[in-house]
Parts: sequence; structure tokens; C-alpha cells
Amino acid sequence: MGTTQKYDTLIIGAGPVGINCGIEATRRGLSSIIIEKGCLVNSIFHFPTNMTFFSTSERLEIGDVPFISHGYKPTRREALEYYRRVKEKWDLQVNIYERVESVEGEEGDFRVHTDKAVYRAGSVIVAVGFYDNPNRLNVPGEELPHVKHYFDEPHPYAFRKIVVVGAGNSAVDVALETFRRSAEVTMVIREPALKESVKYWVKPDIENRIKEGSIRAYFNSEIIAIREKQIDVRTPGGQICLDCDFVLAMTGYHPDYRFLTSLKVEISRDEEQTPRYHPKTFESNRRGLYLAGVVCGGMNTGRWFIENAHEHAVRIFDCLEKRLGKA
Repeated sequence: MGTTQKYDTLIIGAGPVGINCGIEATRRGLSSIIIEKGCLVNSIFHFPTNMTFFSTSERLEIGDVPFISHGYKPTRREALEYYRRVKEKWDLQVNIYERVESVEGEEGDFRVHTDKAVYRAGSVIVAVGFYDNPNRLNVPGEELPHVKHYFDEPHPYAFRKIVVVGAGNSAVDVALETFRRSAEVTMVIREPALKESVKYWVKPDIENRIKEGSIRAYFNSEIIAIREKQIDVRTPGGQICLDCDFVLAMTGYHPDYRFLTSLKVEISRDEEQTPRYHPKTFESNRRGLYLAGVVCGGMNTGRWFIENAHEHAVRIFDCLEKRLGKA
């Protein structure tokens, strides 16, 4: 693999934050390339087919490109179209379906090795998400084909016995959507109650379904084994066995710590396992290598979103311009 031209910065990840970093580089006259292991905005592409965003379209806008949606809140399909238009308008160089394998060198002369080429860059920005890395149950039977860590649409689960694991927004949405498609739904929840972060307009719905018994819920409980047609659950009243056709584990996601560690990014040893970075510049402990977007939150995946991570790109490039003597 030959070494290509040198860029001022190389961005790993073509999600909304990575794209925004590419835009900020262009605004400031710096050369950049974005490397993405999947498709453009890969995480959004893998969201449920009929998903609607929590936020309104104007809060998702980047690069001065208007985001027009048909409803008050945009859909997954509208978001995919929007980010394609953003990429085209700013003429960003984005290499999709190319995986970064290692980053060698130092600030001013990084060499980024992918499965297709080697790139030189003065700095590197890591703007990867966490959606590829589900939090696992770590129980026997989790590898069986009827155990899912992602949810696409409710129709395949109609008239089936479904166990939904989790207490947050994803678990609640899946429980309600499958219930309304005639699934027999049971929730298994480690916590004593649903999370406070559950959307306020949805919470009464799920609470009423649980109260009336149309959706069963076992709180302070956890699955301890999965078989083809049954699961074992540890509950406050003792171990029980439930009939089950599908297990939908909506247990959240986490950053790719193996990849971050390979980049020599230090990780905190507390519960949040936060990658180390400067709060003003978003530079990691490795000089010249920056973090942007949801990866900065570690296990606290609810800290950063598309909407509140816009400033990351500005902070990073303020730092880069000073380093390059262009500020």
C-alpha cells in the first residue's frame, strides 16, 4: 500500500460530527479526509427503519445547510438524505467502506494505516460512535439467533412471545411497538423502575400498559440463561422460567475501547470509562490526536448527541489553527 498525499487533518468516522469536522476544516482552509468503515452516517443508517428523531430538524443542522422535514421531527430517511446533501454541498472527501487499522507517528506526521491505503496527516480526529458495540448480557445462550441487540421494525415479532431487556427509551419503544403489533411482551429490568430519562410523552403509556398487565414487567431482575424457546430469570421472588420466541436486548452500547486503546488513548478506570481529553480543546492524551462527539462520553452514552456536539469541531480547529500558526 502506497502513502498518499499529506492532509492537515484526517478524520475517523463519517457520522454527523465527523462530517461537521470536515466542514470546519474546509471553512478554515485546511485540507482533510474522512475515513469511514461503513456507509455515510453509518449509525443513522442502522437505526430502526421508521425511527423519528427526538430533536427537531433545525437542531440537527450543520454547515449552514437547511434541514427541511415533512413533520415536526425528522425521520431516519430524511436524515440520511440530509447528510448526503451536506457532504455534496461541502464537497468533502469521504472514503467509505474503509477501515482504519492503526495510527503511527506523532503530531505533524501521523501515518494512518487502513485496510486499503496509508495516509499522512498532521493531526487525527477520532469521531467514531458506539452503535457497533452493544452492551452484552454475558449469559449462556446469548449467541442464539433469536437474541437481538438491534431493533429494525416490529412486524417480524407479531404473534410471538417477546422478552425486552432494558429500562431506557429504546427498550420502552420496542416494548410498545411490538405490543401494538400483537406480540406478547415481557420486560426484564435490572433497575427497580424505568429510567427517569424515558421520554415524558411515552412514560405514561408504558406505565399504564404495565399496570393493566398487557405488558408484563419484572423489576430488579435479570436473565441468567437463554435457550431456544425459554429463558431463566433471577427475580426478587426467586428464579423463574419464561417461554420466549425472541429476546430483544436493548441494553445500550459502548465505544470501541479496543480501538481507542490501540490509538494509545487513555481510559479512566471509573464506571464511566471516559477517554482522556482536554475539556477545552478535545485533544486526547496523545498530542495531535483529538476526540469528537459521542465517543467523549465513554459509557455515559447519553451525554453527547448530534445536537450538543457541534461545538467540538470549533474547539478542535481553534486549537489546530493556533498550532499551525494560522489563528
